[in-house]
Amino acid sequence: MDLFFVYFVCFGVGLIFTIMAALVGQMFGGHDGADSPGADGHAEAGFGTSDMPGFSAISPTTIATFLTAFGGLGMIFSKIEATRTPWISGPLAALGGLAIAGAVMMGFRAVFAATQSSSESQVGRLVGAEAMVLTPIPSGGVGEIAYVHGGSRYTAPARAEDGQPIANGAPVRITRIVGTQFYVLATKLSVEPAPGSQA
Repeated sequence: MDLFFVYFVCFGVGLIFTIMAALVGQMFGGHDGADSPGADGHAEAGFGTSDMPGFSAISPTTIATFLTAFGGLGMIFSKIEATRTPWISGPLAALGGLAIAGAVMMGFRAVFAATQSSSESQVGRLVGAEAMVLTPIPSGGVGEIAYVHGGSRYTAPARAEDGQPIANGAPVRITRIVGTQFYVLATKLSVEPAPGSQA
């Protein structure tokens, strides 16, 4: 089998996989926009710092990058007289592919680290902020709050820090955030009356 054809197949498979991954990411991965100005978003989209993805050395992206680089460099080396032999073009293409895939991996890791740092900073600024209960928070249960951050309005699931029920429309203060779960305390008398009690 012609070695150039092998390189061409590797290049084609890697390139097609990379394009498909990019298209799928655009269609199904666009949930990070909840922190953009002017959007009514949900905190689940961007504040879960414990869920921040890492970037593995053995990931579909790095494998696709390696295949694409290996195939492309292999085609180039196989056309150069000094590196035409498979014993030279193959190792050179493999080393070049590893170097390019490693550079891509380090670049993505830097992006993820910066994103995680930004998310942690945003979460830190939210602690102590005022919010309003949209869905009543039952005793020991989960409700929903709305808050304004950076000029935009967001909603998030919330629990009462002290475990007490909090009525709809009550003002609260965000005390801490664990993952995507907000913990709040009522800022004034806003506890729901017990069933059957007099208003």
